[in-house]
Order: sequence, then C-alpha cells, then structure tokens
Amino acid sequence: MPSTTHHTRPDHHHGSDVRNIVLVGHTGAGKTTLAENLLAASGNGESHGRSTGARYTDHDDTEHRQRTINLTVLSTTHRGLRINLLDTPGLADFIGDLRAGLRGGDAALFVVSALDGVDGFTRLLWDECAAAGTPRAIVITKLDRPRADFAATLATCQKVFGAGVLPLYVPLPGNPEPDSGAAYQLVDLLSDSGADSADEDGANGSVGAARNALIEGIIAESEDESLLDRYLAGDTLETKLLLDDLETAVARGRFYPVLPAAGGSGTGGAIDGALGTAELLDLFTHAFPSPEEHLLPATSRPDGSSCPPLSTNPDGPLAAEVIKTTTDPYVGRMSLIRVFSGTLRPDMAVHVCGHGRAERGHPDHDEDGKVGAMSRPDGRSRQQPAEVCRAGDICVVSKLATAETGDTLSSPDSPILFEAWSMPQPQLPMAIQARTKSAEDKLSTALTRLIAEDPSLTLEHSGETGQLVLWCMGEAHSDVVIERLRDRHGVDVEKVPLRVPLRETLRGPARGAGRHVKQSGGHGQYAICHVEVEPLPTGSGREFVDEVVGGAVPRQFIPSVEKGVWRQLDLGVAAGHPLVDLRVRLVDGKAHSVDSSDVAFQAAGALALRDAARTAGIILLEPVLSVRVLTPDEHVGPVTSDLAARRGRVIGIEPVGGGDEGRTVVRAEVPETEMLRYAVDIRSLTQGTGSFSRSQLRYEPVPEHLATEHLATEHLAARANG
Repeated sequence: MPSTTHHTRPDHHHGSDVRNIVLVGHTGAGKTTLAENLLAASGNGESHGRSTGARYTDHDDTEHRQRTINLTVLSTTHRGLRINLLDTPGLADFIGDLRAGLRGGDAALFVVSALDGVDGFTRLLWDECAAAGTPRAIVITKLDRPRADFAATLATCQKVFGAGVLPLYVPLPGNPEPDSGAAYQLVDLLSDSGADSADEDGANGSVGAARNALIEGIIAESEDESLLDRYLAGDTLETKLLLDDLETAVARGRFYPVLPAAGGSGTGGAIDGALGTAELLDLFTHAFPSPEEHLLPATSRPDGSSCPPLSTNPDGPLAAEVIKTTTDPYVGRMSLIRVFSGTLRPDMAVHVCGHGRAERGHPDHDEDGKVGAMSRPDGRSRQQPAEVCRAGDICVVSKLATAETGDTLSSPDSPILFEAWSMPQPQLPMAIQARTKSAEDKLSTALTRLIAEDPSLTLEHSGETGQLVLWCMGEAHSDVVIERLRDRHGVDVEKVPLRVPLRETLRGPARGAGRHVKQSGGHGQYAICHVEVEPLPTGSGREFVDEVVGGAVPRQFIPSVEKGVWRQLDLGVAAGHPLVDLRVRLVDGKAHSVDSSDVAFQAAGALALRDAARTAGIILLEPVLSVRVLTPDEHVGPVTSDLAARRGRVIGIEPVGGGDEGRTVVRAEVPETEMLRYAVDIRSLTQGTGSFSRSQLRYEPVPEHLATEHLATEHLAARANG
C-alpha cells in the first residue's frame, strides 16, 4: 500500500496568482521543517538537506537562530501559483514579528506538534489571528515520532480552538515497504477514493463519520442553500463543488481544515515525498484566499483626510507597506514590502509615510524617497532580482533609507497612509550603558536604527535617573537587542541595574536657616535665609511663598532664593531623589550692601531648605502602578498570591467575556520596584497564557525597613564614588 493516498484535484485558480501564507506556531512545533518539506515537494528545495530557499532574515550567527527570532519569507511555486511562506517566530518575545507577518499574509497555517499539542502561547496566537480576522488552517506535525497521536491532538485543537476545526485528511496506519520511512497513508475525506482506501483498512466507519462532519461543516458555510437538501437526500456532491465552498468557508474565517504531516523531523532537513506536503500545497492552491480577497488596511491621507477606496489592482495607485526592516552589513537597510495596490519597480520614486507611533520612539514623518534594487524570495537561491512587484505580492527593497517598519509607500503625487497595526506594549525594562567611550559615541545612531527596525522596542531616556532604558518584550528580546547592537552596529553595551525614580517628602513642618558668607579679599559673598517648610497632601506638588517683611531680603534677590530652593528640591536631601508635596516659605534673611549677590542667595536658599528638611525628617516615596492582569481562570489563584507577595493590593477580580471566555481580569495596585521582571514572571505563572498592562498611579511611602536599606545603599554608593 502506498504511503499516501493523494487525490489530484482539478485546478481551481483564483484571479490572483499569489498566495501569502503565515506559518504560526510555538518554537519546536516543526514550522521550519514543514517549510523545507514544502519547498522540496514543489521542486524548489534540496532533499535530505537544508533547503536553499531564499530568506529575508537578519544576519545573526546561525540560520536556526534567525528562523527562531525573525520573520522569514520563503517562496515557491505550485500549479502556476507563487506561494510566499511567512515563517514567524515561535517565542512570545517576538510577537511583533507575528503581527507583521499577519499584516503581510492573507491566511495563517497553524503548526501543532502531535507530541506536544496546543500550549498556552499557541492559544494566544490563535486569538491574535482571530482578532485580525485571518483565515486559518491547522497542520498536525511529527506523526512519524513515537507517541505521536493525531486523534488526540485533533481533539485538543477542537476543544481549544472551538467550532469549525475539522480534518480534511486523516492518517491511517500504513503497511510500508521496508526502509520506506512511511508509517501512514492519508485518506482524502472529500474524495471517493478516500472511502475505498478506508474500506481496505477496515476503518470506513470512523472515516465515514469524519467525512460527514467535514461535508456538513462546508455546507454550513455555503452560499448554495440547495446543497443541504441534496446532502440530506443522499445525493453525491461533486468534489469540485465542495472545493468551491471549502474556499468560501476558509476565507470567511469560520472553518479551519486540519491536515496531518510527517517526515524530515528526525533528519534536520526536508525529505522528498514527506507525508502531507503535497496535500498542503493543494490546500494553498484550492482553499486559501488570494490577495484579492484580503480586506485592505484602513487608508487615509497623511493629513487625516479621506481618500478613494483601494483595491488589489496592479494598475491602481501605489499602496504598499514595510512589514519588516533590517540592516544587512554589506547591502545596508533592507525593507520587506507587501504591495497591496499598484505596482512597485526599481528606481521608482515613492512617498514614505509613517504616523501613529510617536510615543514608541517612531516620530511621524512624511518624506519622498527612491526605491533601490528589488528582489524576491525564491526557493533556489537567496534572492532573485525582481523587475516588478505587483499588487498582492511581496518583495525586498534595498537602500530605502528613510523607511521604518510599518511605513506606507505610495505615489509622491498622491500620498496615502495605512492605519498602523497594533503593536504589543513592551513591559520588560532594561537599562544599558556603553562599555567604552567609542561605543558611547556610536550608541545613539545604533539605537535609532534599531528602533526603526523593531516597533516592539521602545527607548526611554530617564531624566530623573539619567539612565538609558530599553523596554523589551522579554528576556530573549533583550538578549537579541544586545547582540544586534554588538554584532550588527559594532556597539558593545552592558546591562546595568535599573533605578526606579523615587521621591522624598517631609515627615512634618520645620524651620531652617541657610548662611552663605565668604570673605576672600575683594568682593565677598553674603546671604542669609530663613525658611519654614510644611508637608502638603499627596499629589499637591511644590510651592514657594515669599513672606519676607521689612526688606530683610532685598526684592531683587527673592527670585535668587527661589531658584536655589527649586534646584535643591530637584536634587533632594536624603538620597538624591526629588522632594515633593511641600510648601517652602521664605520668612526672613539678611543681606550685605556690597557682598550680596544672586549666586550667594541661591546658595543660601538651598542650604536653608536642606537644614529644614533634616529637622523635619524625610519619608521616601515609591511609585505605585495600577496593574491589569488577564489570565485563564485556572491561574487566578497563583496570580493573586504572587501579586500579594509583591506588596500589591488586589482591588478587583472579574470574569471577561467577548471572546475571552474562561479568562479573568485581576486588577491590583503594586509598587513599581516589585514589577521590574513581571513580564517574565507572569509567563511562568500562567504557562505563557497570561498578559498584563500597567499605568502610573501615585506615590506612596516606602516601608521603613526597605527605606532604611535603600538609604544605606545610596550612602555607600555615594562614598564609593567619592
């Protein structure tokens, strides 16, 4: 018996000759092996070895690492169609690349291991695709491994992903020839030959039930209301008719065909004839939507005014988007472009426009540019030069110097702007500093380029702590940032402990004096100030009040005293943190007709404040965050216990509906110092299924024992620094 029963279906092409398919799944599910097998099955790869398929990747140390952390594009052809496979990273840290892939693709293929099933991250990826309205299919891989269980994995997918998950093929135990490596035959549930094959194996009952469920699922999405009557009457439904409706069902995003796959997982490369690859290629051809069926992103003019609707028309106005940017050490900046309308050509003048991400370090910009050399991914070489890239297709453009990930390309005569796709908010802060003076000189330029490439990365220059802080998606993301700075930009940086911006305030009212009197020949310096301080309610800010009577401090020096007080408020008095929520009243002082000056009264004002603050006593304040955690119900207990251990106060627990059934929102108030690594810890607590957001709430006193410990550390550091 052959290893597969492959029914050759009639050609059924869409109007477009391109399919853009996003490969989605957790690291280790077999996406890369599957992609290599698909290239080999279509004749665009090398069997029993690493495929030479072109990759739009960053130039990291190893190809495996590239494929783990970067959006990668491989291309092949099948039945006259160009198939672009957008292989997305399988780590939560790089979900930004997943969203870029979804923007560039028209459908998603979920890769699920028959050994490991569906993990929490894969469930989150499914939700991402559902939110984007992306049509989906599922391939269950690694069926050639011991303990692989297709039926159990299918049942898990149906339970986790919901209605509409139905197999298009089922694997039955085969009777392979010696050393053939095949353990299964595939039964095509839409073909009569599939039922005949099942009869030979005595499995017709189970196959028949699966076939009926599949046909009923397709009919439920059909626009032909007569199909149900024919089916119930026992009529035979033509395969081509079912294929037409299968495409409709998949394109609507409510029907998710499942296919089995195996082969290559144990060899490290692709194997000719690997189980399921030919069937997958046919599924792409017959059932996956073309670019013409993809709703285009919302469009406007850069000034916000409306513009005529676009369609996927090669002769229409140019509308393209940069879905990924990277820097090649030899070529320079390279941009992966999805063309939605019109046609892109080398040396073409374009308008480059990017809006909506200014808060993430990507300021709004409108600039004219020029397309450099163009290439397209190809299954046999790294890149093939391209003379044209038409609507619906993907290409790589070099030397588009001003383009950033997410930018829109259009005609300079009629510029447009696509609505920016949503990007995850990075929640893991990482403070860095250059190791050497030469690295410090290059750091700013390198970070600018890195931010342009990666919208999921945010740069913050902390004015209070003086630190350079990169907000990352997780530890793997932060490690990659460090590596890219070093290897691609020649900037060696190191992580340093992150300092949370604390505050100081007064324990009570007090009075203080500042005396700045110096005589050193010629004009001296003379200024004396007396101030009274009092704490104000939290959040009241800071006040300076002039209550001097009788001209004890001449009017021209009152602003000088105020300037010195404000400077000392910013510097703090106990541990270098700003003083807040207090009122400073200047009540008395003395001046000299010759030696008093602006500088002298600034110094006296600062000294008076410091004296009063020491008398009043200092309370250290820390920022408190409002935290919202979204977690599956089964992890609510561990999440709330962990928040309490972080000195947090849980203020609300409520179930969530609207597509998030089975999940709960936990709201809490937590000190920021306890949340620095929460982006990492929440994944561990919830097995990768939890997420959170936070916002600044207020400042609260640090517990006495922690405040004492912090002040002691600050004093030791100050002494060490001289």
